Amino acid sequence: MAKLSLSPKIFDVLDFGTPSAERDISRGLEKYFVESAAYQRVRSGAKTILMGNRGAGKSAIFQVLAKRERTAGSHVIELSPEDYSYELLSSTMAAEHAGAWAKTGAYAAAWKYLIYILVMKALARKGMRLTKGGGREIHNYIRDNHGARQLGPLSLLVSYLKRLEAVKIGPIEAGVRTRELDRLYKLEEIHNLLPALRKVLDNQRVVVLVDELDRGWDSSEDAKAFVSGLFQACVSINGLHRNLRVYVSLRQELYDDIPALYEDAQKHRDLLERIYWSEESLLELIAKRIRYSAHEKGFDTEALERAADHECWSAVFAAPPGMARDASFGYMVDRTLYRPRELIQFCSEALEQARGRASKLPVPYSAIERSEYGYSAERTKDIAAEYRSQYPGLLSVFEVFRNHPPTFSREELELLCLELAFGDIPTHGTGSWLPLCDPDDLIEILWRAGLLTARPTEGGRFLGSHQVQHLNLAAVQRFRVHDMFHASLGILPKDA
Repeated sequence: MAKLSLSPKIFDVLDFGTPSAERDISRGLEKYFVESAAYQRVRSGAKTILMGNRGAGKSAIFQVLAKRERTAGSHVIELSPEDYSYELLSSTMAAEHAGAWAKTGAYAAAWKYLIYILVMKALARKGMRLTKGGGREIHNYIRDNHGARQLGPLSLLVSYLKRLEAVKIGPIEAGVRTRELDRLYKLEEIHNLLPALRKVLDNQRVVVLVDELDRGWDSSEDAKAFVSGLFQACVSINGLHRNLRVYVSLRQELYDDIPALYEDAQKHRDLLERIYWSEESLLELIAKRIRYSAHEKGFDTEALERAADHECWSAVFAAPPGMARDASFGYMVDRTLYRPRELIQFCSEALEQARGRASKLPVPYSAIERSEYGYSAERTKDIAAEYRSQYPGLLSVFEVFRNHPPTFSREELELLCLELAFGDIPTHGTGSWLPLCDPDDLIEILWRAGLLTARPTEGGRFLGSHQVQHLNLAAVQRFRVHDMFHASLGILPKDA
């Protein structure tokens, strides 16, 4: 088959999109979105809790889902971090230790109150006072209770929590306190409106999207109750009617850090959708963006549309000398944790490196090599930052691997981990967790975070946590620092 060649003019205008789905949606995300099986399950409503690491594409799924629901005539409520910021909330509420009021049940009640009010307000704006079947009741309630004072979502959430707080830690007689708490937990203020809401939902659909719950996350008990309460509220509200769906996205690290959430999830495992990517799906993602970018800039893309994904790649990125035409894809994807944001970032940086030094596509392989250090350094810092609440100072642990050989026997790695835990190798800001780790614990942490890969069988592949969900690390005898970190940590790429 003849090699696919692109016009030299495409070189100057080619664009892989932005790493942020919120910005990308206005630039055509829906046109080059990869409709994975995970997306289809979320779109159908079969899955409502979306989980994945940062940059895995949770927000992209929500952005496309919101746009398509609006096109279909649904009411869409998108709660941004500013609408429910835990960081702001924690500064206004009494701390957990000030009365143990901020338990999961309190947050669950407040979340349900907030979401039901937002749903009723969205429906009431459509003139329900003129309709039958419950519309007038909901309109009257919204008019009388939320018409004059237009509180934002965070204020509504705080107001309900404050009511619970006042009862639980205020000077109220025990019997009265019990009755008042029962009334608040059962949402008596709006409970009698739920039958009317069901009738309205027979003919109208409402979708609520809650994304990016990690704003201001500090791993405290209140923070955990804040998120696990939302999980409970989501499950409860989704049982009201098929035309009301609340979707929540959670970072994997938050889920792993909340025991109560994990216990709840065991009862509702069928609602969880974890996002995973493969090399094939990542190649499809980049090929779609190449085709869309060329088309949007006015170039004839018939050849691109006919070409296979790997041919699209080879037309844009050159291979190392003497290797297969698409070998550069393997090189770049091996330096990711299989997250779309990472591959988009690496591709964009390589393209920028090539501009000014070359005049046409494909991007020279030397440009990929030149861009690797900056990409690696940024990803190393970002990965450590993802775990800052659970494992503060993790970056200084990564730094211990600087200039080491890339591979370790189990004995070598355990010795290094012991020296770290005992403080024989100094680190910064790790005192709250590192001294408590035995070697197996620390190996597990570094493998989960992505720094280490493990070879489960002699002569087999080294596998990271992004490639396999479960691995018996206790039986692994050979480990390797992931290629993504090599350039940043000065590790020479020697094989085991």
